[in-house]
Amino acid sequence: MSALLPHPATGARFPSPVPPGRGWPGDPAEPSTSAADTPGEVRNLADGATLPQLDARVSVCRACPRLVEWREQVALTKRLAFADEPYWGRPAPGWGDPDARALIVGLAPAAHGANRTGRIFTGDRSGDWLYAALHRAEFANQPTSVHAADGLRLTGVRITAPVHCAPPDNKPSTDEKATCSPWLDRELAILAPQLSSILALGGIAWTETLKAARRLGWAVPRPAPRFGHGAESILTTSHGPIRLIGCYHVSQQNTFTGKLTEEMLDDVIGRLHSTWSG
Repeated sequence: MSALLPHPATGARFPSPVPPGRGWPGDPAEPSTSAADTPGEVRNLADGATLPQLDARVSVCRACPRLVEWREQVALTKRLAFADEPYWGRPAPGWGDPDARALIVGLAPAAHGANRTGRIFTGDRSGDWLYAALHRAEFANQPTSVHAADGLRLTGVRITAPVHCAPPDNKPSTDEKATCSPWLDRELAILAPQLSSILALGGIAWTETLKAARRLGWAVPRPAPRFGHGAESILTTSHGPIRLIGCYHVSQQNTFTGKLTEEMLDDVIGRLHSTWSG
């Protein structure tokens, strides 16, 4: 375990990675929170969990050895710009409004973003783009997401990912996506009665959302809807239809090259609001 360093907002001192229940801002877990060490334990702990329980159990999961080793190694070696602060170094659970009618599905935490801050899409360029757009659409109370104690609040929307640990090269394996899938299944099952729309950031998020929908017994159009920016499909649940919307991921590869512009992002996020009124 590393030396104790001050959190950039609170000044409280933590090791990297941060053990559960030590007072990190937004930490949903306690020292006694059950941690999954195998894919079977992920399935067992996800089954029947409430949303707070799910977030807590996700945040201490250790079921993918490669991802555990990578996220913790990054938390120890760090990036030079953040060498004087502690890294979360654990899975980043979903977060946002528990009564959300819209869900945003990403890919996985960034090594020096959510793996450092403990909150998904926080502390990196992707988050800068996403939260600025959510603020313009009045889903977020502020346009920036710097750390988990920055006062950011989301209204009407929740954000999650099909993989909750930072993967090497931003590429989780097929087995790692499968191991993490019960967490996404349970999250969708909990939110389904209130959800009107899901925004999938990138092809992996789109594909994994469709897989989860099928596992939950939702009706998915055939042939399978193809991902594209602005693509739409309807997933039919026992609670009603949910509109699935595609969006290029807010990665620097897309935003720096102009493949994804602010206008394009604003358009698809705006459709989340129109689903409610339409």
